[in-house]
Amino acid sequence: MTIGVVDEVAEFEQQRPRLFGIAYRMLGEASEAEDVVQDAYLRWRSGHGPVQTPAAWLTTVVTNLCINRLTSARARRERYVGPWLPEPIATGNDPQELVERRDTVSLGFLVLLEKLTPPERAVFVLREAFGYTHRDSAEVLGVDERHTRQLYHRALARLGDERRRFEARPADATALVDRFIAATVDGDVTGLEALLTEDAAIWADGGGKAIAAREPIFGRSNAAHYLAGLAAGPRALTARLSVIEVNAAPAILVHESGNLTGVLVPEIRDGAIARIRAVLNPDKLTYLRTQLDQT
Repeated sequence: MTIGVVDEVAEFEQQRPRLFGIAYRMLGEASEAEDVVQDAYLRWRSGHGPVQTPAAWLTTVVTNLCINRLTSARARRERYVGPWLPEPIATGNDPQELVERRDTVSLGFLVLLEKLTPPERAVFVLREAFGYTHRDSAEVLGVDERHTRQLYHRALARLGDERRRFEARPADATALVDRFIAATVDGDVTGLEALLTEDAAIWADGGGKAIAAREPIFGRSNAAHYLAGLAAGPRALTARLSVIEVNAAPAILVHESGNLTGVLVPEIRDGAIARIRAVLNPDKLTYLRTQLDQT
């Protein structure tokens, strides 16, 4: 029996959240992930022949589109001005939940995945975030099962123990972020140092389109003084700060004159802030702006 147009659209919409979840984890860019999902939809509607399992067919299309895009993305990121960070997305009340394990959508985890080759990343994402077996992954990539096992083990070796850092967020994470905001706004260097780990680091992604540190800032004292310096700047007087869940963690939104101009995402380790990733590139805030406008 031929699937009708309405049925095809309904089937795709049912799969859309999961497909976006795969594409976003693969690419680290929400806008690119949306483009991939839309491309998959066009292929779905353009006459794909009999499909016994739409979910598997669409997963295969999306995964391979992402692998192709990652190849060109690597070259773009090598020319990127300053540190490159993934595009942030709101996850708090999102019904799609970006599907499955939420720790695999944290900014830190997505940055870590940049160490992997595109096929390694595909196998790792499918297995860790969506529970695919090696046999399932092999069918998606069009290779044998032994090869997917090799890809997965190479991914584990590349990531090492770093992947263990990204657990479910601590229960007191929001309270810690609130204290961090208060200390930053007050320019309280001592207070900030008390909230940061000794090896604290800050990455700021301005992409050459926003004022941001071109190099990471390392060390508790350096980080605290940098943050206090931001609070003393003229722009801080008109900035409005708020906290929402971004990439499965409490994050700080910065609004200036009603416009979203930055997102600071702290990474918490052992009750203190170990990393701060600040996304300031306006192009990378477009998707989040759209999400906020829809709430």
